[in-house]
Amino acid sequence: MSVQCPQSPLGQASNAFDASKTIVPVVAAVSFVHLLNDLIQAILPSIYPLLKTEYSLSFTQIGLITLCFQLMASVLQPAVGLYTDKYPKPYLLPSGMVMTLLGLILLALSSSFSMLLLASALIGMGSSTFHPEASRVARLASGGRFGFAQSFFQVGGNAGSAFGPLLAAVIILPRGQTAIIWFSLFALLGIAVLSAVSRWTIRSGASLKAVKKQPHFSHLSSAQVKGALLVLALLVFSKYIYMAAITNYYTFYLMEKFAVSVADAQLYLFVFLSSVALGTFAGGPIGDKVGRKTVIWVSILGAAPFTLLLPYCNLYWTAVLSVLIGLILSSAFSAVIVLAQELVPHKIGLISGIFFGLMFGISGIAAAGLGAWADATSIVQVFDYCAYLPLLGLVTMFLPTRRKG
Repeated sequence: MSVQCPQSPLGQASNAFDASKTIVPVVAAVSFVHLLNDLIQAILPSIYPLLKTEYSLSFTQIGLITLCFQLMASVLQPAVGLYTDKYPKPYLLPSGMVMTLLGLILLALSSSFSMLLLASALIGMGSSTFHPEASRVARLASGGRFGFAQSFFQVGGNAGSAFGPLLAAVIILPRGQTAIIWFSLFALLGIAVLSAVSRWTIRSGASLKAVKKQPHFSHLSSAQVKGALLVLALLVFSKYIYMAAITNYYTFYLMEKFAVSVADAQLYLFVFLSSVALGTFAGGPIGDKVGRKTVIWVSILGAAPFTLLLPYCNLYWTAVLSVLIGLILSSAFSAVIVLAQELVPHKIGLISGIFFGLMFGISGIAAAGLGAWADATSIVQVFDYCAYLPLLGLVTMFLPTRRKG
């Protein structure tokens, strides 16, 4: 069946929409805004030292700011996805970025702790709106290359998370809180791009009917589908607790165990995050060719030998193994998302919201919990025990096999 679609994906002219072709400009557009969205998110923790000094905040108050943001950024995502599955709202994407813009402006102009909480909540709400809807658009424009589209989408977020702290250090920290307003330009750019994406969605008559016709798991009962989703959630749990340990505490681990300088530790962290970005991009296309389950097997369980060896290595081999861990472990999430979407193809928004929300929620809770554990023992002990988490990849054996055709 043909419906109308723009000849230039984000342009005005229209022609037949071919669901078998990847609309790369559309996928690139949502990936680019993913970069902007996560860049904006990343400035919040980057300016905690500034806010702590400016408002005489306690660590508990800083934790409350993080909790407020994480709750809005994670808990609301499934609700947004469920609602838009039933009632499609193409312009919800730019509307979400408007909330992020309002949050940024309020953050720049805040004069009290309560205003900081409200600003962080608005930024979190914008993120909750963006992720499930943008993931839906990436799948729609994938042309059947679902893994490629999700990986392309995800790597934009990884890049934004890396650039955010750097730009915060260059723009905000030397000039103070009001300099946050400059980041509103990124939000305005995101609104413009997402408005064009929404117009493409409307003009193309975009729906997920073509996706729904792929009965890869139609032979499974409802209980089997729920069981498979539970396995995928457990895999996300193992992956993101370990990732939270490295992302948040790798620099402290290197400084405590090897007495490296702060600058050198940051360099090692940058190398690790670069490997994560590369692995994220590679995982999806590989999954399109060899299967999602195979990628999940290799990605999560395959990282276990390296994570188990890491605590016993010198500095050089710690750096090498961290790169291998980043490459291997990061390739899983796109495969997990796509497999979950294939299991429940009629609720793409809900499934995307659940798993993106789960990722945010686990990362936030794990960061706090691991920090408390490190305070009570040592960061080295935290890494020693977290090394066993990828062994949970063994539960991949309980995932169903996709039916051909």
